Amino acid sequence: MNIDEDTSTWLGCPTPLEMYQHQCAMLEDELIQTQAMLRKARANVAGLVQMNDLLVTRKAMAETELRLAMANLSSANIHNSEMSKEIMGLKMIASQNEHFRVENQRLQLELRVLKGPQP
Repeated sequence: MNIDEDTSTWLGCPTPLEMYQHQCAMLEDELIQTQAMLRKARANVAGLVQMNDLLVTRKAMAETELRLAMANLSSANIHNSEMSKEIMGLKMIASQNEHFRVENQRLQLELRVLKGPQP
């Protein structure tokens, strides 16, 4: 049996040139796929940048609205405090009015008692 026999042509074994060409074709396919993935990634990044810009704009608008609402709330609290002071003053006046009315009725009763029966 001869072991040193050249078997490279048996069963359609590729030549070194065919192997290199096949390797080049595989590398070209990988490169094409990588370029497609890169284009898709760039589009995704562009979309994310656009979404981020929109979110930043909306955040700024929300912060502006929040500051306006806080200012309105502060103004409403000041107005409420002033109204509360007015109400407390009116309640005090009403209490004094009630006290004077009761005192007036008591004095009128005393005066009738002192004057006696009227003919």
